Formats: sequence, structure tokens, C-alpha cells
Amino acid sequence: MSWLTNFVLPKIRAFTRKDVPDNLWKKCPACEQMLFHRELEMNLEVCRHCGHHFRIGSAVRFKMLFDGEAFDPIEVPRVPADPLRFRDRKRYTERLREAHAAAGPGDSVALAEGRIAGMPVVIAAFDFSFMGGSMGMAAGEALVAASRRAVEHEAALIVVPASGGARMQEGILSLMQMPRTILAADMVKEAGLPYIVILSDPTTGGVSASFAMLGDITLAEPGAVIGFAGARVIEETIREKLPERFQRAEYLLEHGMVDQVVPRGELRDRLARLLSLLREPVRAQPALPAPETPDHGALAAEGDD
Repeated sequence: MSWLTNFVLPKIRAFTRKDVPDNLWKKCPACEQMLFHRELEMNLEVCRHCGHHFRIGSAVRFKMLFDGEAFDPIEVPRVPADPLRFRDRKRYTERLREAHAAAGPGDSVALAEGRIAGMPVVIAAFDFSFMGGSMGMAAGEALVAASRRAVEHEAALIVVPASGGARMQEGILSLMQMPRTILAADMVKEAGLPYIVILSDPTTGGVSASFAMLGDITLAEPGAVIGFAGARVIEETIREKLPERFQRAEYLLEHGMVDQVVPRGELRDRLARLLSLLREPVRAQPALPAPETPDHGALAAEGDD
């Protein structure tokens, strides 16, 4: 008995602790099915049982959309880290350090350029894991930089928001990014280049009230929450029960706020089709020959004969 207790059991426990990771399975919040992490990654973080779209970061988004998963990152201009020296329960600088530790360097928006179906494209993708994808000065600078790069290289601009809105720790400076991002979108449009928005979960607050709703074409992922104020706040304000599926992508499609709801696995092909139509419009057909005009004088002469 001592041999089993002193030798065999410690070996089994050591094997269990070292070789079995804690994150092999992920529970779907929609259907509550357990999903194996590798299978979920192969399915672009979409539940194979119910189609629930998990939130994904900008790096995964870039690999999913660009041809051959090939792209070049674009450096985002630096901004002051804590312009207002803000503090609530924690200092803003401390919250930024925690966000960088969890989500990596950078801010809530990452930029990259590459090609989709051979056509040049600049993509600005939000990462909700970085402080809820909130839009501060860094996000505003990123979108302005993306627009300038798109105009400079005559590329289409695709923006993928996933945000809770403006970043409260930057106060009025974060709200000023709303008109800045609108001007950035207008810069692309004035250059005659496509500006496409892919609304992902969630797209709310100041982001939805600015550049996110100005796309030449607006796509959305299934089930994405899209709106300005939260549903609970709206219900408490108007003291009425909101319709079922309110603020979901499918609801907005039915009410004309979204052009198409596209599953994640079909986004690249759909973008390729849209870009081909926007960048290479249908050539004008040659004019048909005009019908011959009858000679009324000759007809009259024939009638006299």
C-alpha cells in the first residue's frame, strides 16, 4: 500500500497537473454547449451548434479577411497616455497597464494593409478585450491614419468596430474623436474610394453615433448588439418593454439600418464581391444603332403610283 501511496499516486497527480490545460473547452453562452478550443478556432470562433459568434481580436480578424492571411501592420500615431490625469477607483495609467497586460501592446484599434481578392485594402479593427474597445484619442488617431493611408495608396477602407463607446477616462477629448472620425470617413469618400463598415458585437455609444454608421455599405455579423444606449437604459427611460431582438443585427436589417447580415465564414468572399463591384463598375454597353427613320416623301410617291 505504501508503494502505491508514495510512488504511483504522486506520478499520476503530476501528470494530470502538467499535461491537462485549463482552457481546452469553452462554453457557448447561447446554447451552453461545450466547445473544444481547437475546433472553435478552426470554425473562426463560431459555435457549430447554434452559430453564436464569439468576440475575436484584431489579429484574428486580419488573418481571416486578408488574402492568404498576409498583411502589413500600420503603426498607430502615439498620443499622451493620460492627458487629464484621470482617477476613479484606480489611476487611468494603472488601468492602461492592466489592459496592456491582458490584451497586448497598442490600444483598442489596430491597423493593417493588404489585399482582398487582389485589391488593395486598409482595415481598422477594434479589439473589445482592450478596455471594452472604448474610443479614446488613440482610436481617433488610428482611424485618421487609416483614412490617410487608404487615400495615399488608393485603397478601400474597411472598419470593424467592437466597442462600448467613448472612453470616459479621457473625457471631452474622447468625445472629440466622434467628429474627427466622421471627417476621416469623408476623406475616403471624397477620394472616390469604398468605405465599408462591418458591425461586430457590440457596436454602441459614441462609435455607433459617428463613423460606424456612415459606410457606403454596412455589413453586420449575426447576433451583434448595435445601438447607442443600452436596452436596459432605454426601457427605464421610456418605461416600456422593448421589442424582441431589439438592437440585434437582424432587427436592424429588417428596419433598414444594415445592408446585409453576413456570417463570419462568408465575410471575405462577400467583401471580395462588393469591392469588385465598387472598384470595377460594370462597363457601359455600346450604344445600339438608332432605328432608321422612314422617308415619308418616298412613301407618299409610292402611294401616288
